[in-house]
Amino acid sequence: MNFNKKLAVAVSGAVLLMAGQFALADSTTDIVDALVSKGVLTEEEGKLISKGHETKKKAEGTVTFKDGFKMNSGDGKSSMSIVGRVQLDSRQYGWGSGASGGDKINDTFDVRRAYLGAKGTFKKYYDWEVTADFAGLTGGADSFCSSTPTVDGVAGTATCSATAAGKTSTVLDVAYLNVNYWDKKAMFQFGQFKMPYSLEERTSSRFIDFQERSFMNNTSLTPAKERGFMVWGTPFTGINYALAFSTGQGKNTNDYDNKEDGKDIIVHADANIAEIMGNKEAIIHVGGSYTNGDLPIAGTGYTTVGKQRTEGRGYEFFSVSNFTVPVERTRYGFESVLAYGPVKFQGEYSKANFEGVGIDKDLDASYVSALWMITGEKYADNFKGGKFDRITPKNEFNPDDLKNLGAIELGVRYSKFDGKDLVTASSTIANDVDSYTAGIKWIPSANARFMVNYVRTDFNRNITYASRTQNHEDALLMRAQYDF
Repeated sequence: MNFNKKLAVAVSGAVLLMAGQFALADSTTDIVDALVSKGVLTEEEGKLISKGHETKKKAEGTVTFKDGFKMNSGDGKSSMSIVGRVQLDSRQYGWGSGASGGDKINDTFDVRRAYLGAKGTFKKYYDWEVTADFAGLTGGADSFCSSTPTVDGVAGTATCSATAAGKTSTVLDVAYLNVNYWDKKAMFQFGQFKMPYSLEERTSSRFIDFQERSFMNNTSLTPAKERGFMVWGTPFTGINYALAFSTGQGKNTNDYDNKEDGKDIIVHADANIAEIMGNKEAIIHVGGSYTNGDLPIAGTGYTTVGKQRTEGRGYEFFSVSNFTVPVERTRYGFESVLAYGPVKFQGEYSKANFEGVGIDKDLDASYVSALWMITGEKYADNFKGGKFDRITPKNEFNPDDLKNLGAIELGVRYSKFDGKDLVTASSTIANDVDSYTAGIKWIPSANARFMVNYVRTDFNRNITYASRTQNHEDALLMRAQYDF
């Protein structure tokens, strides 16, 4: 090797060393390629230098981007990701103004969710996540109309709140540690996390089929994020199980009852028969869930049944007063999915039974839905661990080439809420309610989605406010979302 070549090798080696220290991987690769192309280095010499740089880079770790930024250790046993989502909503209602000139139910723009957090894996076996909601509620309602019940559960006057109580605080969303010693066959999770019950609830709000969840999304029917402990896993291909113990009192709530100390026990199991059979085109999913626990005492009585608002989030039509005696709550849930290629049918049913001295009452909700990916994406590709995950378009949207539109989905859903058993025969509160949703979803890239939903809600009792009486609610919902 002549002197000039030796000098070039020495200089390029020094540059690569400096680049490695400052993580300028793309620049160093360009330098090596340029020296090889000009004949200063042979291909073998270039590969030798690059190999040394890559070895050093691997030992130090890497930073990548796939659905978000991720930092990986050199040995591959530890990693950390920054995670977040923002959901920007518009809600418009068709109630109209009353004879007295009262306003509509609040047409509004809303930051529905604004999450930011971090999650990762430490030393291969320990998964963790801490995420906060910067649009979280600390109490009260976010501008909607509601019925005010009397002691016997009969609706009183209907009122509309123009205030957004508590919408200024950041609240904890999840914080958990998950121990995975046996390759996901048996894991142990501690902290505040989503409980294993409804398929719709287990699926992240980032990936649900419609802008809002169905009537199943009621605290009395479906446990969501709570504090507790869970054993769960996938012991065999296509089969998932979970056994959890929780406070049974919702997110960011510890036990506060010194009389009733009955934690909720939650059991869930599901199977994807198509996955078991090795069919990658289809989903044949069936699952069941069960919970049991005592309701805690609250104020002058025992915690009431969860309030229920419309799926358009305009009107809280169902609310009953606290039970006056200790009550045991038992819940049963069933879920199923049948999908082939770009077509999917999904349904769920949940019942909550409240039993105590002189009390034996039920609350029911269910939904069925049908969806079609008109751009051809397969639902089986984003069904993992018994729930739906991110949809990746076959062709991401390209504004310079309108042949690439991203993914487009059409969907319809029917949902029913039945609370007749929890109110008196003379009650005027709406307690048997049907909801119909039609929606279109555009997914230009894996991390972005835009949604438009029309929701019609039919009440079995007339709802009156602002001197206007109607037996239905029409809502037009829109969302712009980005997550990572």
